[in-house]
Amino acid sequence: MAADSSTRGRAHRLLSVLAALLAVAGSVTATSGNGARGSRSVVAVGEKTAVLSLRELRWVTAVRKIRPGRYEQPMQAQNLGERRKADVSRKATTVLELKHHSTILNQPAGGELYLTRLLAADEARAASLQLPRAAGAAVTESGQAAAEVPLTSGIRFQTLNYVTTIALGAGAVANFTVIVDTGSDLTWVQCKPCHACYSQQDPLFDPAGSTTYAAVPCNASACAASLKEATGTPGTCAKSGSGSGSERCYYALGYGDGSSSRGVLATDTLGLGGASLEGFVFGCGLSNRGLFGGTAGLMGLGRTELSLVSQTASRFGGVFSYCLPATTSGDSTGSLSLGRGAYRNTTSVAYTRMISDPAQPPFYFMNVTGATVGGASLTASGLGARNVLIDSGTVMTRLAPSVYRAIRAEFTLQFSAEARYPAAPGFSILDTCYNLTGHDEVKVPLLTLQLEGGADVTVDAAGMLFMVRKDGSQVCLAMASLPYEDQTPIVGNYQQKNKRVVYDTVESRIGFADEDCTYM
Repeated sequence: MAADSSTRGRAHRLLSVLAALLAVAGSVTATSGNGARGSRSVVAVGEKTAVLSLRELRWVTAVRKIRPGRYEQPMQAQNLGERRKADVSRKATTVLELKHHSTILNQPAGGELYLTRLLAADEARAASLQLPRAAGAAVTESGQAAAEVPLTSGIRFQTLNYVTTIALGAGAVANFTVIVDTGSDLTWVQCKPCHACYSQQDPLFDPAGSTTYAAVPCNASACAASLKEATGTPGTCAKSGSGSGSERCYYALGYGDGSSSRGVLATDTLGLGGASLEGFVFGCGLSNRGLFGGTAGLMGLGRTELSLVSQTASRFGGVFSYCLPATTSGDSTGSLSLGRGAYRNTTSVAYTRMISDPAQPPFYFMNVTGATVGGASLTASGLGARNVLIDSGTVMTRLAPSVYRAIRAEFTLQFSAEARYPAAPGFSILDTCYNLTGHDEVKVPLLTLQLEGGADVTVDAAGMLFMVRKDGSQVCLAMASLPYEDQTPIVGNYQQKNKRVVYDTVESRIGFADEDCTYM
């Protein structure tokens, strides 16, 4: 009996070893070569590198025709998002779905020209977020309470940003798709009678159809100090077109890429993922132009008094979070939570201090103390030297030149060591590109940002590379250098994919956790 038991034990151990070897062999087969085997999209290989399916980077090619408006530019043809119903997870929490809608023209040349223009607009925005180089402002910890509202990620509306659907008005309630922007304050939509509007997918908002709509009077504080803080320009007073009645407050808002919105400052009932908010201050745009695609306007989630965050702070407790989907499929849906909701994160939320800058009050800043690429620590004079802006309205991350050079060098070293991918020409602001024709999957070294307080944020594999050409012949490192070392670095939305990003304005902290943001 003892001998028989020993024999069975040896046989069992042998089978266990054989099974382990077969498992290792299967893993090697699945991740070697050009990745033709297997149907995985993004497969983790530890925390330092990941296997990325290039299909995750391809832009949707179904373009819907949008009739140009008076000021609409021909290149605007990218986002067309289906509105999804959002649910309320609990009493003081609103959960909204995020959908990243993306459309690039079928013709390679047209697609590249279109992308060039979009990235040029993104570069103009990044430049507009910088302080004048001669100015220096002290940075203090923020104690201001704020809260944020609905978010739907979008790309089919001719923008590389994310969009959400809101409801506006009472009586004849209408739904509107708007760009979500943590770097702006005033929320606005295009309104009737629009004197100069670009084309949008939704009908124009009709103030006459809402029983709770009211123009903000000129003597209201929102028309003076609050509006100036939110837009940089105080409101102006004028009577309606007929010249009769009381004076109304008019706003004028300009953006770094040359876009603008002008109209009446008003209040109405706002619907956000099942929640109803009365007396919400917003812009009723009568003259609007620029790169807003086919959306109805913009949602301002900054930090001043007129932002959606501040106006809803008493309702949602000053906490909001979002999860941006990694893929650009029109059916790829993420979420925005208002309040302290239940998240779907797979790792614990790690927090870092939220920083405010008196010279740039709308923005959310944090301190980045170090960085690694593929597990290799980087040395650069720009690391830890200044605060970093996190922004949902900027697409590509911008880094101090010394930091970008260190990241690019280490990424190139590790990526080229995996396989000798041919170099491809740079594209727009992206200077490090590869020809990945014939490869279904590539092993990508991941960038990890080390934040003040010990929090680490590792960029998802889908946020490391940007596909310019659909055939894979031009795929670029998805970040860029700032012109000067003393400018403000920006973490854009492309590098925030598949992360639960939490803004806790009461505790003055920003949190990050891994999460699969593709819910549908």
